[in-house]
Amino acid sequence: MVLSGVQEAGALALFALQGIINIFSPPFYWRIFVGSMINIGYLSLPVVALTALFSGGVIALQSYTGMAQYHVDSAIASIVVLAVTRELGPVLAGLMVAGRVGAAMAAEIGTMQVTNQIDALRTLSTNPIKYLVAPRLLAATIALPFLVIIADILGVLGGFTVSIMKLGFTPQGYIMATFNAVKPMDITIGLVKAGVFGFLIALMGCYHGYRSKGGAQGVGASTTAAVVAASILLLVFDYLLTDIFFSK
Repeated sequence: MVLSGVQEAGALALFALQGIINIFSPPFYWRIFVGSMINIGYLSLPVVALTALFSGGVIALQSYTGMAQYHVDSAIASIVVLAVTRELGPVLAGLMVAGRVGAAMAAEIGTMQVTNQIDALRTLSTNPIKYLVAPRLLAATIALPFLVIIADILGVLGGFTVSIMKLGFTPQGYIMATFNAVKPMDITIGLVKAGVFGFLIALMGCYHGYRSKGGAQGVGASTTAAVVAASILLLVFDYLLTDIFFSK
């Protein structure tokens, strides 16, 4: 089992290295890249926006429940903005995209693999990694930070709306507390996390799809494996990046 795990990790590392190298070596397939940007960024926007909006509201409510007991409910604005920008924005957006886009990538590439379309690409002297994987890796790495920016804004807006309408805060006081609490570094760290998460999601989707075998059942198994692996890696790297940035 240990040997199998090491072998799998090595295969994944080599696959990722091939993908990165092919991003920077010509030719680059811009049509695949633009299509992936639209699919990952624009089409994922509704689910990410709704998730962030209601999560911000929930944080405000839960924080008020605890803070009001100690008469420090004025810190709710700070808690909401820091929780959203540092953690919930990148993590929730990443998980939503992993479920939607990671599965789709694995299914698409896996179907091409089991129907021998990838072999056809090789016959046409087209590098499958360069054509299928590299544009998707770059697109996900770029698109997810933009989604996280929107998630941050809507998450804070959700907390603001709940605080004003249900908890009795004044708009001016809440906005001032929000701007006093958040620092550019908090937002930057969230965006760095988002870029890493986007790369991992695309990597897992492409890797498991590329290694699909066994017909429709194999494609289904690869799709499930891609979503599970992407979600786990996302949470692991979230901890590692948080430890790096905030342990000082």
